[in-house]
Order: sequence, then structure tokens, then C-alpha cells
Amino acid sequence: MEQTKPTPKWKVELLDWLKSFVLIGGLTAFIYVFVMAPYVVQGRSMESTLHDRERVIVNKAIYYLKEPQPGDIVIIHPDATGDNWIKRVVAVAGDTVEAKNDQVYVNGQPLSEEYLVENKLKTASAGVTLTEDFDPVKIPEGSVFVMGDNRNNSMDSRVIGPVQLDHVVGRAEVVYWPLSQIRLPR
Repeated sequence: MEQTKPTPKWKVELLDWLKSFVLIGGLTAFIYVFVMAPYVVQGRSMESTLHDRERVIVNKAIYYLKEPQPGDIVIIHPDATGDNWIKRVVAVAGDTVEAKNDQVYVNGQPLSEEYLVENKLKTASAGVTLTEDFDPVKIPEGSVFVMGDNRNNSMDSRVIGPVQLDHVVGRAEVVYWPLSQIRLPR
């Protein structure tokens, strides 16, 4: 009976390394696609909450478990271009949203927007309003109404209409760059 030669140690070790790299790569890809990913803020539409070129971690898994809520800062794909935008959810399906006299109303009730205090002070000192009036919009099922915090410099649902839930990528959880500005964006 013929004896088989044992596999050289270096081949066994190489195979173990390759298995590890494939496993790590697959796990990394899974996390990036389905769980969380980095995002670079582009533009000034969310100032003073978020600033151009800041980096945030986006929780992609959260909306598999629940739908976006008013106040959530979300990453959206607004159209077929694949561009990512970052905005704040103002109203959800079934709500009616409108703005009058620099105040946003949801279902006839004034929306409390503490995060806009700094922006409202800036625009008031310049003699302009932060949020221009717009007529009531009823948010259809499967959609949300989003707006930037820097309302005078934001392309959002006032222009593109309500955003379908399947265009919501995830929720911004933490600003991680620059390191001196690490915080929860709220």
C-alpha cells in the first residue's frame, strides 16, 4: 500500500490565511452593505447640526426594524443618480406638513425644532426667514418628508417631494471626524 505524503506545513498555513482573509472580507462587506457604513457630509444643507466634509457613521440596519421617525437625520438616495443626501425627517406617512411665517406645522401643530435656534437667529439678524412658506403636503404611505436644517440652502422635500422609504439608506448615528468634533448629531 502506497503512503501519501503529508501536506507541507507552509501550504496548510497558507490555506488557513486565505480562509481567514475570505471570511474577514465577506464579514466586512456584509457589515458595510447591511449594517453600517461611513458617510462624508457634502454641502451646507444641514448646518449648523452637521458641517461640510464631516464624517458620520450611518446605521443601515435600524430601518429594517422600524421606520424613520421625525427628528431622525437620514441619508437618502433622492433619485436614480445614486447621489447620497443627508437630511432630517420632519414628517412621516399620514402626516400633513406645511410652513407659515417661518414655522413648520405637522398636522396643524407647530413643530418644535430646537436644533434650528442658531440658524433662526442668523437669518433673523439678516432680515430674512429660515423657512419659506409652503402649502400643506400630505405624506403618502411608504414615504417621509425631509428638510435640511439650513433651510435657505437645502434641496429637500419642498422641491423633490416626499421621499420613498426604499430611498432611505440609514440614520446618521455619530460624527467621528474631525476627531475634535466627535458627537451624536441631534
